[in-house]
Amino acid sequence: MTIRAVVRGVGHYLPERVVPNAWFEDRIDTTDDWIKSRSGIERRHFAADGETTSDLAANAANAALDIAGLKADEIDALIVATSTADLTFPSAATMVQHRIGMTGGFAFDVQAVCAGFVFALSQANALIVSGQAKRALVIGAETFSRIIDFEDRATSVLFGDGAGALVLEAADGDGSTADRGILATDLNSDGSFRDILYVDGGVSTQTTGYLRMQGKEVFRHAVEKLAATAHTALGKVGLTGDDVDWIVPHQANLRIIKSTASKMGVGMDRVVVTVQDHGNTSAASIPLALTLGVANGQIKEGDLIVTEAIGGGLAWGAVVLRW
Repeated sequence: MTIRAVVRGVGHYLPERVVPNAWFEDRIDTTDDWIKSRSGIERRHFAADGETTSDLAANAANAALDIAGLKADEIDALIVATSTADLTFPSAATMVQHRIGMTGGFAFDVQAVCAGFVFALSQANALIVSGQAKRALVIGAETFSRIIDFEDRATSVLFGDGAGALVLEAADGDGSTADRGILATDLNSDGSFRDILYVDGGVSTQTTGYLRMQGKEVFRHAVEKLAATAHTALGKVGLTGDDVDWIVPHQANLRIIKSTASKMGVGMDRVVVTVQDHGNTSAASIPLALTLGVANGQIKEGDLIVTEAIGGGLAWGAVVLRW
């Protein structure tokens, strides 16, 4: 008998404000066609004034709990993946824990930028497999609009705000790849690439800072490392790209998504794509895509899913799971 962390429910939340590409045309030297051709993005959501990351996360958490048919007090562990927490401390996770009425268990944040949800999902899996938690609520939530330099043509058009959540529950499996639940994970980081994607401020410098990115370098590393980590995760359980029903990638850039799928030998008809509607929502992008993949009838029980992401650090990884 093998303990598996099985998906019980997913949910998401997007701020009401929708910002189309045309909004940027009066502010910087860009066009709707330029943005779409470089990124595939057509629109994104921005949080309202006073709307925080924990607000978005709590709404997504409640949506996932509703789908799972669970109450907050039935959750043992709550993990929020975010780079844009409301405060330096306490964690966004403890704020969400209180907001949703979870009076027991424990909560903490994971910070791995755009790879945050993959890292958080891996941690939740480890907690369940080790017996430290029976049920875990994993949330990716971001308000990247707060750290964007809107005078920077290269980065300002790429990012949006949102949140997605996933409920995992311990279940017995037979140890084969036919089991439902998380089958394999692969996590990586390399701090020598810090300068190609970072925010130029923080607590110890007493500044907020803005996101800075060397786009060509990020693209090159993303395609190479995302395909590699997906292959590694699949290989850990003797699977290949041919076995995959759906890739649910980090929604950073349509060109990256297409190039990664090609390297994996998976057609775009087996890739869940939402970047056109949300932009890059960092740690929120994968759970957002998972939720919409289920709602759209793409992802069904028994499907083999690979989700992979890369973010500042650099940090990157992949999770293989059977829905």
